[in-house]
Amino acid sequence: MVYYFTSQEVDPPALIYMGKDEKENEDLIKYGWEEDVWYDLLNICFIFIRFHVHPHSSAHAYLRLQPGQSWEDISPKLLEDLGQLTKANSIKGCKEKSVDVLYTPWSNLLKTNGMATGEVSFKNNAMVKTLQIKKNNKIVNRLEKTRVEKFPDLEKEKMQAEKEKRRIAREAMVAKKQEELRLEQEKKEQEALKSYDSFFDKSSMRSNYDNDCDLEEDFM
Repeated sequence: MVYYFTSQEVDPPALIYMGKDEKENEDLIKYGWEEDVWYDLLNICFIFIRFHVHPHSSAHAYLRLQPGQSWEDISPKLLEDLGQLTKANSIKGCKEKSVDVLYTPWSNLLKTNGMATGEVSFKNNAMVKTLQIKKNNKIVNRLEKTRVEKFPDLEKEKMQAEKEKRRIAREAMVAKKQEELRLEQEKKEQEALKSYDSFFDKSSMRSNYDNDCDLEEDFM
């Protein structure tokens, strides 16, 4: 089971979700989207940010960013929502007045053989940021009211996302090729027009009126 929450602190609203237990946490780690964090992806990618209470165990909360949004420019209010929700879902962390919440792009998570279920490390510690979160039940209660429980097929969702990515990439490639052909055709037409204009140079052209005038001058 996966819990989904909605934060109205940003427009459009942000989607937050987390696994119910270690099994779901493991699936969320495994079936993240490769294009999420390094975003360009034809300007349409979605980004997952993983939040975790340090040094206590807690649920893994994920934020799905809007297309084009960087994980480094998340609004302070949304960060606070993520931090509060993560803290509230830590058995030990929820009891403390203040905790540190780590967050990093999904692509920076490192999972190796021998790690416990739901356990991860980081590929690059420089890409890990820390939030200091003080208990705020008002925020947690607001988010809890939006909670929806679902049983998603995470593997299937990832496959569909990758299929959609390829479709958009193909369409972008076709559109780019068509635009290149259009510009090339336009260039050829302009060059042909210039050649046509130079062939019919008005300064060297004579009309019937000019010819008549020349004849009159000859008889005068």
